[in-house]
Amino acid sequence: MKKIILSTLVLIALSGCKKENQKIEDTSVSSDSISVNENMEPASTSSPLPEVSPENVGKYLAKSSDTLYVTNFFATWCGPCMREIPHFKNKMQELKGKPVKFTFISLDNKADWDGAVKRFAEENNLSEHIVLLDGQKLDQNFFKNNFKQWDGGSIPFTYLKKGDKTDEVVGMMTEDMLNSKIDSFLK
Repeated sequence: MKKIILSTLVLIALSGCKKENQKIEDTSVSSDSISVNENMEPASTSSPLPEVSPENVGKYLAKSSDTLYVTNFFATWCGPCMREIPHFKNKMQELKGKPVKFTFISLDNKADWDGAVKRFAEENNLSEHIVLLDGQKLDQNFFKNNFKQWDGGSIPFTYLKKGDKTDEVVGMMTEDMLNSKIDSFLK
């Protein structure tokens, strides 16, 4: 019963992000950015994009190295999520060849994985940077164990980590804000 209540709360919180369909302009993506298959072990899925378990996401987020890891939790139906994706793509292109890895974790419903998420990934050349996470498998321990600020109540959410330094942004970032956050890690 507790899992059902928690899952329902997560879904209600995520549904707070207004569903919008918005096509993002196509730009090329840096090959130096994360290849999700190298860094997160996929769970079984029939989708062409890899599904990861909450445990593997937690292990990935705990990585500590000289590389800056930028992890964005999003959904294709989330208007603010879609509005900030071009900023990430611009930064990915700008940082090509630098020790920065970008990962986008889709919290879309499983029913949308082979449709909306796959189309979005292909249209934006982000297929190698997107992993699928089943929001039904998330509980409050996932949020409490991995984040200081985010409780799963809204998206987009971005987690940045380099070594022991972390930063979290709940909500949509402007391009200037994203640049400032990333630049503060690269100094």
